[in-house]
Amino acid sequence: MMAREYRQFCGLARALEMVGERWTLLIVRNLLSGPQRYTDLRKGLPAIPTNILSARLKQLEEAGLVVRRALPHPERAVVYELTDYGRDLEPALIVLGRWGARTMTEPRPGEVLTAESVAMAFRTTYRSEAAQDATVGYEVRMGEFTLRLQITAGALTVGIGPHPAPDLIVERLNNQGIYELMVGAKTADQALTDGSVRAEGDSALLHQFVEMFRF
Repeated sequence: MMAREYRQFCGLARALEMVGERWTLLIVRNLLSGPQRYTDLRKGLPAIPTNILSARLKQLEEAGLVVRRALPHPERAVVYELTDYGRDLEPALIVLGRWGARTMTEPRPGEVLTAESVAMAFRTTYRSEAAQDATVGYEVRMGEFTLRLQITAGALTVGIGPHPAPDLIVERLNNQGIYELMVGAKTADQALTDGSVRAEGDSALLHQFVEMFRF
């Protein structure tokens, strides 16, 4: 059942009935990177109470946005993944993320950086006009986690984990290295020279990376 009904014949009201509860959109955000086990979702949302996570997943299933499925042998695990209907939320989350990023400077006390939140940052900062029709793969190493960015004919997909065949590996060597590139605080050459980041592969692709992903 819907957690809340607004009793208005309005698309926005109907959408909020399905995804307007606290934590719901962050669960959707995390699942945009691919199917996840319950424990993966808990790790990616460390502050969420377990009863709330279970309730939100149930609501998303009932709304047709998420499905559960068992992984084939030998995994023997159950994962949650977005349906096509659930994945249709991605453009709205990107716009909302860009809007919210206007208020971001330094992390507030207690705020954490997760693989899923950084994956979303790459989605929200992606400039398709800079990519044009490029096809290129990046592996971005952020210390505790690694992300894969694949641009195919200008279309971006983001996943968690190593890239199977990256054209360029970009590794963060200090806490702000990649962030400074994305906000324009440093050029690619400056970041390489001062050791903020390390690039493995065609260094010209780092310049392209800076143009395609920028706050």
